[in-house]
Amino acid sequence: MKDKITRRNFIKGVAATGAGIYGLQLVGSDFAIAQAEPNVQLAVAQGDVTKGPDPELIKRVTREAVAALGGMSKFVSKRSVVMVKPNIGWNRTPEQAANTNPYVVEAVVEMCKEAGAKKVKVVDHTINPARITYSRSGIKDAVKRAKGSMEFVDERKFKEKAISGGVELKSWPVYEEALDVDVFINLPIAKHHSLTQLTLGIKNLMGLILRREEVHTRIDQKLADLSTILKPHLVIMDAYRILTAHGPNGGTPEDIKLAGQVIAGTDSVAVDSYAATLFGLSGEDVGFIKAAHDMGVGEIDLEKVSIKKVPV
Repeated sequence: MKDKITRRNFIKGVAATGAGIYGLQLVGSDFAIAQAEPNVQLAVAQGDVTKGPDPELIKRVTREAVAALGGMSKFVSKRSVVMVKPNIGWNRTPEQAANTNPYVVEAVVEMCKEAGAKKVKVVDHTINPARITYSRSGIKDAVKRAKGSMEFVDERKFKEKAISGGVELKSWPVYEEALDVDVFINLPIAKHHSLTQLTLGIKNLMGLILRREEVHTRIDQKLADLSTILKPHLVIMDAYRILTAHGPNGGTPEDIKLAGQVIAGTDSVAVDSYAATLFGLSGEDVGFIKAAHDMGVGEIDLEKVSIKKVPV
């Protein structure tokens, strides 16, 4: 059984990587040093959590994370079609932190439209009925405000795809549009998971496959196999309001913590490895991150990643 994420480990993680949520002078010092690093591979925007989960602040933090990578126009060109894949799996409200924060989604869709995208489609293959989760999560309204397109999964778009080099999976039915669209943005939430310790970007890819229940055995390697073919152009991690226990669909308000961060990068392993530190873990501690790294998907050692931190 995986080690439980303890309150002590969580607090240790937030203190180390949240850069002093309760000490803003430390945040300023740490983040100012990081801003000078060239060739940014990973961007971490930190909001002032003393202001609570303010919608406009959440959107601003999201925008700053993407700006630190060079802006959305670096990824989205004029007339392009974009597919955004948040976690919208659960019949939960934004306050329960089981789904991606709707204001993070709204900011991402807005930025894509501003960069000239012809269409921005937001979709997830949900656990609970999509007509319920899309609405209760707040994401349906957020996408409407941002003038994106909220779409339901089309079962006809799942196609069997070969996984060259797969260890556990040699092929699997995946949502073909994620492979063919001009720009694919993975938009997960950082949260606890009872089976895999954490749900992060790589695990969020399960919303793009069929026969999900068959992946639950030897899941870490199977997720790594899938990550070799489902490759987002950009990963934006919602770590603003995070679920620290009773994941993936949440429990009590005591399980919810404000970390105030949005993490952005093009390396799925590096983004997930950084997010793991918010829970007192490293990428090496999380099976699917380690397996994906071993398959060459991305960099697990954050010492080798150029990280830019931005206070908001």
